[in-house]
Amino acid sequence: MKLLSLITISAFLVSAGTVHGQSQTTAADVPSAFSPQDLHAIKITRGGSQRITEGAAAHFTGSVHIDPLFNPIDPSRTVGASVTFEPGARTVWHTHPLGQTLIVTAGVGWVQQWGRPIEEIRKGDVVWIPAGTKHWHGATPTTSMTHTAITEELDGNAVTWMEKVSDEEYRKR
Repeated sequence: MKLLSLITISAFLVSAGTVHGQSQTTAADVPSAFSPQDLHAIKITRGGSQRITEGAAAHFTGSVHIDPLFNPIDPSRTVGASVTFEPGARTVWHTHPLGQTLIVTAGVGWVQQWGRPIEEIRKGDVVWIPAGTKHWHGATPTTSMTHTAITEELDGNAVTWMEKVSDEEYRKR
């Protein structure tokens, strides 16, 4: 029975995944009496229970705050985060292996697909970014923007980061 419990806990830890390359699983995520029935139980992650992080300089320009919402729990491979971009902040160019959905929850921002014009996005807008589409998104120069990002992982990867969006590219509106 102890071996089954260890295997179950190990599977839980592996399935918890990562957000933006950072492990989000802590000892508090694993119940002390973890049973096979727990694998099929509803899980509630309390608001404010996860640490908000600053966006890594390698992946963002400007001030960005990432509030992890959920990680994949097997068999799901979906990850979600609320991301706030201060004025002028943006992602680098990047792709997602299975696409991404952005739900703008506050402010005004921009999104751009490689080779296409910048498009404005506002609170209430839902943006679908197809798999493998090179793009960036972020705030306008004068307005902050927050969105919920929902992405599926493929083989544990949700994003491929690329080069920075230059100031010239960003201001081409």
